[in-house]
Amino acid sequence: MMNVRNFLIAIISITWSFTSLAQSNLLNAKTPDQIGLKSAAQLISDNDKPLAYGYVHDRDVLMGKTTWEIIDLSEKINFSLYFPIDTANIGSDRRSLYDVLTKAMKNGKITEVYTDSYFNTKKSIKDIQGSLSRIDTTDVGREQINAGQAVSAENILKQDLTAQDVTQYKIKGYWYFDKRQSELKYRLLGICPVTPDVYTMNSDEKDYIELFWIFFPSAREVLHEAKAFNDKNSAMPVSFDQILNSRRFNSTIYKEENVYGDRSIAEYMKDNAQNQLLESERVKEKIRNFEQDMWNY
Repeated sequence: MMNVRNFLIAIISITWSFTSLAQSNLLNAKTPDQIGLKSAAQLISDNDKPLAYGYVHDRDVLMGKTTWEIIDLSEKINFSLYFPIDTANIGSDRRSLYDVLTKAMKNGKITEVYTDSYFNTKKSIKDIQGSLSRIDTTDVGREQINAGQAVSAENILKQDLTAQDVTQYKIKGYWYFDKRQSELKYRLLGICPVTPDVYTMNSDEKDYIELFWIFFPSAREVLHEAKAFNDKNSAMPVSFDQILNSRRFNSTIYKEENVYGDRSIAEYMKDNAQNQLLESERVKEKIRNFEQDMWNY
């Protein structure tokens, strides 16, 4: 009887610890602005950090392959990375992945931002800001410019990219077989939102671009603090870091490292979407089969 009682107490304690992660102080708040604020005791007892990557020596990597994938946000399984897109009537604790990334870059919490997936050229916040918004003038404003007059504020149009404009995420990762643990593993290296070019957003034929590439390990602290909505249990939200590291999304490989200068599948499987999809699956199977072959004698 005593063992059963101790077991129930342990279960209740664990459940309480998980539910307390949802919205801190929700049940004890006396005013709405106290929701989400942790007490001094909670802050001291917290050890809420992203799960650290284990050290992997180069000699332990028996096989490695870099792949690039597309996460299509129109697929239901990927909605947790897309929504919410309208934050006017929702709490500040819920934001889309795009809003989390752009806010952290503006605040200086994410600094490892690059122009491409090879992380060669860094992008400054000024460069990023120019890609996120478009400033134009009305016809009346152009007439004022031609007449040598100052353009009035009502004739200046500013349009910003929002979370609603993000159609895809591109990710870069490394599949490797750890011979010490005899296991095929994956390490996410970079993430990139794909959006329309701000100067083609209003046209019928939009030009989609890679907005910026973030070196993923440098953004893990920010992504761990930001929580995505858990449709099955709102008391246990899941961090974006957990979603991406555990690959809780659906994606399609569009490129693998190869002798042809890392050419994409679309370059040698032209104008045939079905063959491109089949080739993507072939690349996946090639990686999976390496682990399978290790256990065949």
